[in-house]
Amino acid sequence: MAKIAALGAYFYQSLVAFGLLVVVANLLPANDYAGYSLFISVVQFADIVCFQWIRAASSRFYPGPDEASEHIERGVIGTELAGSAGVCLLAAFLGPFFGVPLWLALIGALAAILQGAGELHLTMLRFRQEFRLFSWLQGARATTLAVATIAGAAFHPDLAHVLAGVLAGNAIYCAIALVQSRRVMPISACWDGDIARRNLVYGGISAGAGIATLLVPLGIKTILLGSLGSAAAGPMLALDLLQRPFVMLTSSLQAIRFPDLVAHFDRKGGPQTIQAELGRYYALLVGLSLIGAAAIIAMLDLATQLVIPTALRGTFLHTAPFVMLMAMLRAVVQTVLPTPAQLNRLLPIILGLAVVECVLTCSGALTGAWLGGGTHTAITAGAATGAAAATVIGVLIQRWRSFTMPWQPVLLPAAALLLAWLISAWEPGNLLISTGLALVAVAALTTRPLLTLVRWIAV
Repeated sequence: MAKIAALGAYFYQSLVAFGLLVVVANLLPANDYAGYSLFISVVQFADIVCFQWIRAASSRFYPGPDEASEHIERGVIGTELAGSAGVCLLAAFLGPFFGVPLWLALIGALAAILQGAGELHLTMLRFRQEFRLFSWLQGARATTLAVATIAGAAFHPDLAHVLAGVLAGNAIYCAIALVQSRRVMPISACWDGDIARRNLVYGGISAGAGIATLLVPLGIKTILLGSLGSAAAGPMLALDLLQRPFVMLTSSLQAIRFPDLVAHFDRKGGPQTIQAELGRYYALLVGLSLIGAAAIIAMLDLATQLVIPTALRGTFLHTAPFVMLMAMLRAVVQTVLPTPAQLNRLLPIILGLAVVECVLTCSGALTGAWLGGGTHTAITAGAATGAAAATVIGVLIQRWRSFTMPWQPVLLPAAALLLAWLISAWEPGNLLISTGLALVAVAALTTRPLLTLVRWIAV
């Protein structure tokens, strides 16, 4: 049940983040929302650059085999966090050289530091198997950040106030997390050169893959802004909203199930056992991603009418299917395909997959902008095409590790996605009827595989 509770916390976080984006998009003018969206992407990029290497290392080496090693590992991680935070803050003073106001660069740096510290703290709790505290803090973080951000936007609907809300929300959460975990995982700092070098090598290469991955939405948003100006707000909102469910789904499942897969691999189980576990892991990630995609397509038209600002609905709806396809394929490339390399610690393959996906997806968006006259549809369709090409290449690369795939939980959700897409395109003249038919079709085809996949999660 602890794993199900942790998964529920991830779902809650995703729902709150989705609602936050909808509310902020309705409160802010289009120009300010585009600035907010780009700010969030830059903060995430800074977080990956400065802190992802520590999280990657801690997910592999923390807490260690015994209490003494856990204390040393936590102390070294604390020192590494403080050093990386200092580097991030100093980098903010370079902002004016790139045309970024110093106040904006400092807010971005502080938000990245607090976000990175919060993510690292949750990662360490998860690998200590403190799932109850992890789940509570995960929910508290989502709630605090959403309330503070909306409060800033409601107080004055402009970029400066909403960013102040983002910063305040992160600061309040970090204070809550320190108080709640002071007995389980107290703050400590120490130094061990060998541990630090090991963390830097392992975490640095993993962080490089994370940087390449995060460059994709940042690059696509830059292309959209350069081609469309303020008209890019609709496609950028689609990027912000429709990537989150897949990132949340795959990252949460990976966090819950991947440690078990590693245990099977490290215990040198027979080849058939490893192949079966890999196949079940792949089916879990791909099957639930397809179920999520089918549900999104079924509700997309109706949800657009209900929650998307009127001025953004047209461009949002035109680009949303391509953004959703791109997001689903990227989730597969980022979490499913690198698994064999992660098990064997083949870091160059992990980095190579991320770089290929980044280059092909952004190249697809640029090609779409060039060939399609810079329209929002052409750019997002080009990005989806590039993501599809990266997926094909990734599948060819990862075939060196065989697996036994249970296809039933994957094929039926794939059929549900196709049927939902056809019903949505049919448009019988009544939006409620088409949405209802699509949801019924999705439920009929996915109920059985969904129950199977949920049962696998709890095992």
